[in-house]
Amino acid sequence: MRDGFGPGNVLRPEAMTARRWVLTGRVQAVGFRPFVYRIALRHGLQGWVRNRGGQVEILAQGTPSAIAAFASALFSEAPPLARPALLCEEDVTPDAAQTFQILESTEGTDAPVHVPPDSFTCDDCLRELDDPDDRRYRYPFINCTQCGPRYTLIRSLPYDRASTAMSDFALCRQCHSEYLDPANRRFHAEPTACPDCGPALEFRVGGTLMSGNTQEALAAGVAALRAGQILAVKGVGGYHLMCDAADAEAVTRLRERKMRPHKPLAVMFPMRGADGLDAVREQVLLDDETGRLLRSPIRPVVLCRRRNDQVPDTALAPGLSEIGVILPYSPLHHLLLNDFGSALVATSANLSGEPVLTERTDVEQRLGRVADAGLHHNRPIVRPADDAVYRIIAQRPRPLRLGRGIAPLERRLSSAVAQPLLAVGAHSKNTLALAWEDRVVISPHIGDLDSPRAVAVFAQVAADLQMLYRVRASAVICDAHPGYASTRWAKRSQLPLASVYHHHAHASALAGEFPAAASWLIFTWDGAGYGEDGTLWGGEALLGRPGAWRRVARLRPFRLPGGERAARQPWRSAAALSWETGIAWDGCPEDAGLLFAAWQRRLNSPLTSAAGRLFDAAAAFTGLLRQASFEGQAPMYLEAACGTQGTGPALPLRRNTDGLWECDWEPLVPLLMDGALTVAQRAFAFHASLAQCLAQQARVLGKEHAFDAIGLCGGVFQNRILAEQATSLLQQDGFAVYLASDIPCNDAGISFGQIVERQAQLAAHGR
Repeated sequence: MRDGFGPGNVLRPEAMTARRWVLTGRVQAVGFRPFVYRIALRHGLQGWVRNRGGQVEILAQGTPSAIAAFASALFSEAPPLARPALLCEEDVTPDAAQTFQILESTEGTDAPVHVPPDSFTCDDCLRELDDPDDRRYRYPFINCTQCGPRYTLIRSLPYDRASTAMSDFALCRQCHSEYLDPANRRFHAEPTACPDCGPALEFRVGGTLMSGNTQEALAAGVAALRAGQILAVKGVGGYHLMCDAADAEAVTRLRERKMRPHKPLAVMFPMRGADGLDAVREQVLLDDETGRLLRSPIRPVVLCRRRNDQVPDTALAPGLSEIGVILPYSPLHHLLLNDFGSALVATSANLSGEPVLTERTDVEQRLGRVADAGLHHNRPIVRPADDAVYRIIAQRPRPLRLGRGIAPLERRLSSAVAQPLLAVGAHSKNTLALAWEDRVVISPHIGDLDSPRAVAVFAQVAADLQMLYRVRASAVICDAHPGYASTRWAKRSQLPLASVYHHHAHASALAGEFPAAASWLIFTWDGAGYGEDGTLWGGEALLGRPGAWRRVARLRPFRLPGGERAARQPWRSAAALSWETGIAWDGCPEDAGLLFAAWQRRLNSPLTSAAGRLFDAAAAFTGLLRQASFEGQAPMYLEAACGTQGTGPALPLRRNTDGLWECDWEPLVPLLMDGALTVAQRAFAFHASLAQCLAQQARVLGKEHAFDAIGLCGGVFQNRILAEQATSLLQQDGFAVYLASDIPCNDAGISFGQIVERQAQLAAHGR
């Protein structure tokens, strides 16, 4: 008997079977249960689907062929935002189910939790937003199962409306009907709402309510922008400060009030044209990769070269040839940009360096002298999430800041940790990382821990990550620098504490992102970090692997007058190089005599090998910048000033008394002071010399040691010119070269690196 035929060639009906699946991964808050329901009906199955903690559990029964087709569709047709992973699949006994249902969620406290990031507004919702015949026409909080807030909305899992910030908004009859209708896009869409039952806008001036009607408030906000005012706008993960990007006076007032004189401002463009990028193309140069990144679901700020970069932009990005471009990602943004008709500045509503503000009262109290008015809404933001920032370097998108749309960022570890670990990151660009089993989750950007509010938000995120993922850390990992606020917090936590050296964490972050390479040579170049010998590292080459790094090369160290104050005063680095070499520099302040005396006596003049301080010195020597108003300003100016060709002097490379291959920057000093060369020529030569220096170190080390790959990490490699030149030279020599792709190369990646490094240390000791 073959092919289901028995005696008389009569086709036997397939027997009913039943199967149970448990799926993990990103399967909540992405419309997965409605999707399962629809494909079960399509294949004529009975049974149920439900949330169980952070998992989805499914029981389906029907014919074997229908079950097989259903099982295939679970993965091949999953919603775009879903990332299902099979945890369990088993045959079970069929029951008496006559239909397929979505059952009430269960807690399932042992189930792994996967928290989804916030999503941009999908095309279907945008069509409804613009349709005068739709009941959600121009409703600023439109969303469905495929879009809308998630991480910033969820109070706890499982992901049900009662567990979100929408719990206080009772669904109206029509919304409730859609919520229960399997054929509707809002079937079990937890944040769903409409003008009759959902959140509303309000317009306030100086804390006084001017309008509580959504459409009137929106019109008032647009009118304020057209009048040249600065508007605080509540978004998905926090507030933006917005003004007309083309109004230089408004932008100048924003800078003056926020005390942000030079730091570049992000610009949000209205979506126009077939791909939504026509308005962007009018201002910046776009290649295919940049366009895809701008339109991607994470909708980040992307650094883009200005179309007319020969004309200085003294408002949006003084001294720079790039601006940060972002597309609208919430329905409110779309309405604002479309009604206003052109680009708006969209910078985080905070005091410089602090986390983004999320509460109306905080905005009015802390930024009352900055914003002329506020466009607020009454949907709570449970936790902050600033915008992510990316830059295209070596033909790939590279994250500079993790934020809304991408974080919390989850990665798998190469092996499981023995106990849950909380890594508290660096002092600047802080993020936190929570690791348990073989999982690690990295928080959105928190910011610089220079203020009590920043430290309070840091502590909130530390507690919040553990609560959301139902993991209590058993130990804390911090930076070895004793002065970091994150280190001081870790010491107060009363948990077992381990410290990781800053540049070991940098190297391990890159190695952890690319675990296939067994041995590395990693250049860790940045502004400064506490080194093993107590000096300020930042121009090192580390050999080995996580848990077993060994310094084998560095840049020539010098004594830095005033220590870490030099990060905001590039002239100090220039003065130090001048004094070290004995080459007089007429740009040194006249009152620097006492500082020179202290430097000679080695008072408050720590030794540093930091590449970032060399960039500071170069910017000061060339006259680009002597006093910085934000971190990284001098290197950014130097990169922007670069010409397109030229060669720099070869930098001597010799082995020092400690056995390290040391590259000497001294020939750069007279070059950078040479007024016969243009600033563009000197800037390019500086970059070229450092790239050649790095490649030269790699060549000599490659003859002495075996390693699988070379890595470039640390904040200096946010510099596109240096990173691309160094990568090209190394690849020409046959090396496999890696730059971070998912984890920021700057201090935002330190928390992840701390996890990878500490895990390797424990494994090496059998713990």
